[in-house]
Amino acid sequence: MSPAAPSSTSPLLDWRVRFGALALIWGFSFLFIKVGTEGFAPFQVTFGRLLFGTAVLAAAIAVKRDRLPRGARVWGHLAVAALLLNALPFSLFAYAELTIPSTLAGICNATTPLWGMALSLVALSEDRPTRVRAAGLGIGFVGVLTVLGAWQGFSGLDVTGTALALLASSSYAVGWIYVRRTLSGTGVSNLSLAGSQVGLATLQLAVVTPLFTTVPESVELLPLLSVVALGALGTGYAMLLQYGVVAEVGPTTASMVTYFIPVIATAAGVALLDEHLTWNTPVGALVVLAGAALTQTRASRRAAPPTTVPQPAAVPAETPPRAASRT
Repeated sequence: MSPAAPSSTSPLLDWRVRFGALALIWGFSFLFIKVGTEGFAPFQVTFGRLLFGTAVLAAAIAVKRDRLPRGARVWGHLAVAALLLNALPFSLFAYAELTIPSTLAGICNATTPLWGMALSLVALSEDRPTRVRAAGLGIGFVGVLTVLGAWQGFSGLDVTGTALALLASSSYAVGWIYVRRTLSGTGVSNLSLAGSQVGLATLQLAVVTPLFTTVPESVELLPLLSVVALGALGTGYAMLLQYGVVAEVGPTTASMVTYFIPVIATAAGVALLDEHLTWNTPVGALVVLAGAALTQTRASRRAAPPTTVPQPAAVPAETPPRAASRT
């Protein structure tokens, strides 16, 4: 998928302001998930998130009078992408945060570039790693072990919840490789593809949620507002911000938002949810981010490379190109 063409009119807000807003929204997504699961089952949180996100994107598509994708093959690929990039990772993060802090979930989300790098070794023959990128992969996973306190035998850590968060991050990586192979060059706008993808994920959760959950006996205001914000802001509006930033400054700069998300998620969890950190969590997170940054470097080439279609940033979460996060 190619980034949307820049608008002929100047945006109302400087791209740096929109970049900062995007980082804040995706960083707070992990807090919204945590609060949402206090009043709803994880599948219900995910379904609500996707429903409100679809509403925002559908409204944007209607305003722009964009056309939806055509052809059963494209819709079939979008259904798989919806599972790998939305329905599955969103649900896994929601289940993970039943037992792990939102800070740890945000840091696990930052491992997506590492999974992407590892998977590209076998899935993308044109994307072979350099020594620097290979070193970044190793450094990044040392950071993961530091966050998890491996030398203590993972004492005090909920292994299941952490594994679910890491599995969610790897799902983003698999999803972006799949999208790169199947949906590049479709001739359909990113907005239309994104809206269709999130809409399909909503339908998937609409089928799954009633099978595994029951209607809550009461609805508390704060969890409800968190789910609304998670969907309308974190899944809907954030994707619109993202595509605007990609169109204006390019996917490489836009992908830098990945490195702010765990910092904001950690700050939000500590300040607003009173989550506690040991020294290895922030130190390990910095090591993870350093390794992730190295995996995004490219070898210099004497000849100009052939023109390729860049990947758009994704969605925390929502994850940027090659660096795949948000949530």
